[in-house]
Order: sequence, then structure tokens, then C-alpha cells
Amino acid sequence: MTRRALSLAAGVLPEATPAQLVEAAAYGGFDMGGMWAERDSWTPATTRAVRRQCGEAGVTLLDLEVAWITPGPPDPWLTELVDIAAELGAANLLCVSSDPDAAATVAKFQAMVDRAKGTGVRINLEFGLFTEVKTIHAARAILEQVEGAAKALLVDTLHWSRSGGTAADLAAIPREWLSYCQPCDAPAAPPDLSNFDAIIDDAINRRMPLGHGGLAVGAMLDALPDHLPLAVEERSATLRDAFPDLNARAREVARTSRAWLEGRG
Repeated sequence: MTRRALSLAAGVLPEATPAQLVEAAAYGGFDMGGMWAERDSWTPATTRAVRRQCGEAGVTLLDLEVAWITPGPPDPWLTELVDIAAELGAANLLCVSSDPDAAATVAKFQAMVDRAKGTGVRINLEFGLFTEVKTIHAARAILEQVEGAAKALLVDTLHWSRSGGTAADLAAIPREWLSYCQPCDAPAAPPDLSNFDAIIDDAINRRMPLGHGGLAVGAMLDALPDHLPLAVEERSATLRDAFPDLNARAREVARTSRAWLEGRG
């Protein structure tokens, strides 16, 4: 059996500083870690400090979040994030879009892909009902218009499930578009999908450990290449309440995730 590399998604620790994200990934025994960059607080000094800490802790960053495409003129922060990801050695930059103009999303995403050329960074478009790219089909339509090897499509179990995605949809994704994925579990019954607040609450508070809910996590992983790293995205109010200590929370996510993967054989 191929051992799947595990990464700690930054969203599991929403209250963590960049330094705490690196520390938790190392303490939890993850193969890699995720990083969240806030425009208002991230500086060149932050980049240098995180890069140094990753080296000292032996943590490789799987991804940097989040490049958020918004309506209006191109935002220079998006291409700055590409540069930050490259400096940190992060393999991926996670991107979502709230721009209802699909052509504008294509152009802004293309600019990030162009900026990433030769850096080793992949720009991953994530779809979900909380964005303007709501389904895997909408994401494919955008990526088909983007040129460059740095483009990628990111699948999150929750968003794939809630938006009506199927295993056949996943199997049909060009393999070269896939760089990593974000597995999680959650209650099988969705929230009110006409209520945006309920969709957000589902995404940031109601996720569950792998194998503890009702989502088709196994079917998702089986339909994707078995070499893809897994950024476990267990964003959960229950988990946060039970494990207020960030390092202990990270270790618990690693424990339950590996137990489920090993149980599958």
C-alpha cells in the first residue's frame, strides 16, 4: 500500500500564528504543514522567520492559503502570494474566487499561473458553494481556459460532496491538474444549501475526523491518484473545544487520520 503523505491544513488551527502552525505540524508528526498568510500582518520579515523555522523544525510546507480572487481590478496581493509561496518552498498556493465574472477569474488566475512559472509552485483552484466557482464542472471550465503547467484543481471532500460531485467527476479530472487534495469527514446530511451562513458554518465548524462522518471520503481518495498528499482539513468546533492546545489538536488529527487510512488497508 502506498503511504499517503499527511499535511496539517492551516484551517484546523484558525487561531494559530504562522510560527504556531509550523510548531504544530512538527509536534503532530505530520509529513508536511500548511500556512495561512494575512495581507495585513504578513511582512518580508514573516517570510524569513517562517522559512527559517521550517528549516529548523524539518517541516516542508505543502500549501499556502489563501489567494482570494475578488471583483474589480487585479489585486497585486495575489501575485505577491505566489512569490511568498516560492520563498517559503511551499509546493502549492490555494486559490478561491468570489468574482462572479468568469472571464475575470480566468484572467486573474492566469496571472498567478504565469507568475509561478519556474518556481515549483502550483496554483490550485478550489471550488465550493461558498465561492463563485461552485462545482467541479465550473472549476474545470476555468482551468480549460488557463495555460501553463502550474495550474491545478483542488478537491476538498466537503465542498465536493455538498456541491453534488461524484467519483466519476473526480476520475475524469486530467491527472496533470492534481497536486494535492483536502480530505475530511462531516455529517452526511447537508445544511440548508440555500443559506450562505449555514454553508459557512458547515465548512468551518461541523467537519469530523476521517471515517467518523457520512461523506464518501474513501470513494474520493480511490478516484484520485494514490500519490497525492493529503492536507487534512478537519475544521471543527468540537475539535477546537476538546483540544484548545494547538499542538495537542494537531497530534489528535494526525492520530485519527492515520488510524482511518491504516484501517482501509
